[in-house]
Amino acid sequence: MMNRAGAHGRPVAGDVLRLASVSKVYGTTGVPVTALKSVNLSLAPGTFTAIMGPSGSGKSTLLHCASGLDQPSSGEVYIAGQQMTFGNETELTRFRRGRIGFVFQQFNLLPSLTVRQNITLPSRLEGKRVDRQRLEAVVERVDLLHRLDHHPAQLSGGEQQRVAIARALVSNPKIIFADEPTGALDTHRAAEVLDLFDQAVREFGQTVIMVTHDPIAASHADLVLFLVDGQIVDEMARPNPATVAEEMARLGEEVARRHARSES
Repeated sequence: MMNRAGAHGRPVAGDVLRLASVSKVYGTTGVPVTALKSVNLSLAPGTFTAIMGPSGSGKSTLLHCASGLDQPSSGEVYIAGQQMTFGNETELTRFRRGRIGFVFQQFNLLPSLTVRQNITLPSRLEGKRVDRQRLEAVVERVDLLHRLDHHPAQLSGGEQQRVAIARALVSNPKIIFADEPTGALDTHRAAEVLDLFDQAVREFGQTVIMVTHDPIAASHADLVLFLVDGQIVDEMARPNPATVAEEMARLGEEVARRHARSES
């Protein structure tokens, strides 16, 4: 199996994201835990990629390292051709603000700000004018027009998730990283959010990278990457829910057999 980076993470012209031999090891004492093992990945602008794998396979770690939220133990990360520099946190924060939107699993909303203020915060921190037309269109699609002046504590979990998604979309970043973005949503709301991601890709040329456990959500992507024990072990273009579910079942059985052998 080989993704667009090729076997050794060689750059491809026009990549919006490239990971070259990225590894992540946790723990400096005792037994270290390797979360990622020499991951090579290149993604083109205007694409929608889903990342799937068993629990503990490194999906969220991959998302965090690719977005600059966590520093790899080794390897290089490039966004729009520019290498992420992890030495200066101020510069890194400014770099992320201008190029990246992130939908966190735990929402990460500021409790003292209203819904409107939370959604527009990245743009305001960057000193950019808020596109009111885009703000209204996104907020209407996630059904939050009637909640703009409320605070996070007044919202349900699903509403907070939709605020987090709107925040990532409104500032029009080059890349949107989403960690289980539909996990707190019912089927109808989840479909609307996935349609929004589709629109971001098809109409605005943004790149979406989504971690999910849901084969239906993954079927919206152009490409599904399957992660096992910190490595990309397979990929699937033009996925559908049935084939994704079958592959996840196969990988789950393979991991179970591997663990059984290691314990015997």
